[in-house]
Amino acid sequence: MQHVVIVIHLMLVLALIGVVLLQRSEGGGLGIGGGGGGGFMSSRGSANLLTRTTAILAGCFFVTSLVLSILAGWGRAPTTIIQGGGSAPTQAPGAPTPLGGSGGLLNQLQPQQPATPAGPQAPRSQ
Repeated sequence: MQHVVIVIHLMLVLALIGVVLLQRSEGGGLGIGGGGGGGFMSSRGSANLLTRTTAILAGCFFVTSLVLSILAGWGRAPTTIIQGGGSAPTQAPGAPTPLGGSGGLLNQLQPQQPATPAGPQAPRSQ
């Protein structure tokens, strides 16, 4: 279902881009510098076929966007950061213990004894 809506959505995008590019420019950026607004609310400006087509395509684009967002969240279960029966997070085996743990901070900062290797060692020159 979602793939069909995505294909329809992409076709609407391409059609909307094409219709917008086909429209005639009114001249001047945002109506500044000429024209005086002639044709803004005239019968030619409001009933233009390309203007109506743009509005219909934009509405369909909006609807398909809403449908896609609804389909994306359809199967999700709500989650919360405050869960009643949650267990305490477990610590990794090699991670240091927290400050309130065994020994305190000073014992954790002391140098650790190096581990003795289990296998044979290479001879050292003296």
